Amino acid sequence: MSRTFAYCRVSRNELITSNQVLAIQNAGYKVTPSRVIEETVSGSVAAMDREKFSNLVNNKLEEGDTLIVLKLDRLGRDNIDVQKTVKLLLERGIKLICLDLPVADLSKPEGKLMLQLFATFAEFERNRIIERTQQGLERAKAEGKVFGRPKADTAAIQRLKASGMSQSKVAAELSIGIATVKRHWNV
Repeated sequence: MSRTFAYCRVSRNELITSNQVLAIQNAGYKVTPSRVIEETVSGSVAAMDREKFSNLVNNKLEEGDTLIVLKLDRLGRDNIDVQKTVKLLLERGIKLICLDLPVADLSKPEGKLMLQLFATFAEFERNRIIERTQQGLERAKAEGKVFGRPKADTAAIQRLKASGMSQSKVAAELSIGIATVKRHWNV
């Protein structure tokens, strides 16, 4: 008898997976709570490097089971990793349902085509975001913005240390962090 699992992932702790679970239920899939795998991890982390997803694939899913994800990006954001993950699941005889695709069943030829198209678009958008971020950083540099931690005045730290000040008082006096003072304390 085949079983149905749901994989629900969010990127940050302040987000919740309950909306994904509800959407899967509203789509008509009955998944027992013990078969709903919820995880908080970035989509940029390879699927099989995610603790709960890897455990699901390696220890719970069996041939003939169905795995449901609400959106393709729950599997991952990298086209190559998504393709690899889908291939692994299909080779193991796992039926993969992705509810945000026009053809939800990715084990069918139409589903495989949809997967490739949408994953390619997702990767393209991610690359565009990186490109826009780089452009923004370049513009900020051209406008004189300085990046990185401020330069510490080692001589001033040593002078205040020699006067008998504590590390915390040196940090307060120079308006710098205590970690910066500690890095330059025994120079």
